[in-house]
Amino acid sequence: MFGMICSSMRAVVQRVAEARVFGDGQALGEVSGGLCVLLGVAAADGEDEAVRIAGKLARLRIFPDEDGRFDRSVLDVNGSVLLVSQFTLIADTAKGNRPSFSEAARPEEAERLYERVAAELRGLGVPVETGRFGAHMRVELANDGPVTIVLDV
Repeated sequence: MFGMICSSMRAVVQRVAEARVFGDGQALGEVSGGLCVLLGVAAADGEDEAVRIAGKLARLRIFPDEDGRFDRSVLDVNGSVLLVSQFTLIADTAKGNRPSFSEAARPEEAERLYERVAAELRGLGVPVETGRFGAHMRVELANDGPVTIVLDV
């Protein structure tokens, strides 16, 4: 739940027609169909959460079948994932107006788990593009649907 202390990995998943991420004035990653995933890693997260969320992302059925029902995954539609780290997803906004990020993983641990999620997705057969961990980035996307899902593991 947003506004609460988040003690788990969180992903904001958007089904996209296209998405790209830029950093330092250059393109870092781009997909032409599939998912744009903003990933926040909490201090309590470990290998199990990284593996579990990667499996969930690969198998999440949010693409339409021939009847228009959500029945296909990014794997089923031969889509790609643009995976972008975003520690601000772990913000606690319960007190005051300034978010607290005390529950976010330390950068070196968050980067390791972010890379693990990307590797797990690739191991499952999903092409993955990424941003640059810890960099200031600009994300552009065309949300298809629009479809946006929040996953917590």
